[in-house]
Amino acid sequence: MQNKMVIETAVREAGNDPIFKVSGLAKKRIAEIGKEKVINATLGALMDDDGNLVAFDSVYSVFRHLDDADYAAYAGIAGTPEFLDNVTYACFKHQKPDAHIRAVATPGGTGAVRHAIRNYADMGDRVLIPDWHWAPYGTIADENGREVTTFSLFSEDGGFNLDGYFEAFDGLLGEQKRVLSIINSPAHNPTGYSLTDDEWEAVKAYFTQKAEENPEYRIILLCDIAYIDFAGQDESARNFMKILTGMPENVLVLYAFSASKGYTMYGLRNGALLCAAPTEAIADEFAASCAFSNRGTWSNGTHAAMTTLAKIISDDDLRADFEAEQDKYRHILQARAKAFLDAAKDVGLDICPYVDGFFISIPCDHTEAVRDELMTKDFFIVALKKGLRFAPCAVSEEKCRKAPGLIKAAIEKVNG
Repeated sequence: MQNKMVIETAVREAGNDPIFKVSGLAKKRIAEIGKEKVINATLGALMDDDGNLVAFDSVYSVFRHLDDADYAAYAGIAGTPEFLDNVTYACFKHQKPDAHIRAVATPGGTGAVRHAIRNYADMGDRVLIPDWHWAPYGTIADENGREVTTFSLFSEDGGFNLDGYFEAFDGLLGEQKRVLSIINSPAHNPTGYSLTDDEWEAVKAYFTQKAEENPEYRIILLCDIAYIDFAGQDESARNFMKILTGMPENVLVLYAFSASKGYTMYGLRNGALLCAAPTEAIADEFAASCAFSNRGTWSNGTHAAMTTLAKIISDDDLRADFEAEQDKYRHILQARAKAFLDAAKDVGLDICPYVDGFFISIPCDHTEAVRDELMTKDFFIVALKKGLRFAPCAVSEEKCRKAPGLIKAAIEKVNG
């Protein structure tokens, strides 16, 4: 047997990410027969009805006219001052919590998740996430010497499973006394679920009770809001941000913000981790720890992306143009999702509870076999452990209306 040169915990299976692999097969098929004959519902990026990547003109018209130094210069360890000032509005808009706010620039929401896990869960700790979740949570935890544990996301009536969440949280508090939990809402990936304000109120009440019971507990909630700018109407999706305030000092709320999604900056890798801390000292501690993590991983982020966001947010006219374009595509996405949901109801296709966002999930068994069956129909979809993930963000309204019937037929063929 060949000797291993990497350390034991770094031994990994070779191969591409399965989502990008299936996406590659879709692109190959499109080249063979044309995009109009293929349904490519794989990647989580906004596409127009012709299958072309959407890049907001309101963003790239600013990006293209930056000074050369804005592209070339270092951004500073924590991020440029202008970005840190303006990303707070980008994250919270007019629902800014009554708390001590700090921000640290990260490469997309992924970097924000990484910093939260690295700085707020101890080595060997388990991070609490739902059973339906974005798979890289586990990858990031593993890479940093932590683990993930899950609870059932949905209750029997199709809401957030508060009882299951609290039971799992209780169990971890009994073992660790420090618990980091990740809730991806609104517009959850991969199901599109969003917690209601009442559900957030219940979470707040639970955290408050537990924190008061034992001052030694450390309760940290990471709100992954990657898709928030494509959820709800106006700022309704941000209502919960003001709800999650006024808790004891041993409760900390963090926000993983992604400009990659909201600003169509996927490849520019732009985001931030923000804290809404109960005290100035906890906020300063957050900023110092996360800036140190920046230096120890990627040093600093993409200067041009930070400058672009800062210029848009700080200028009333640029911000109005951007928010209008973002609103236009939010309504396009919502129309596509409605077309899928209506068609699913018509054909009797069971789906996970959906509210908003880039993805809709369909529970089923033998997910890879169903995915492969759909590929024979030139329909490319992502197979998860518990079902299939369909991306209306990438599929025209016409194809969204067609997809449920094809999925239903494939599930019945494979599972009987």
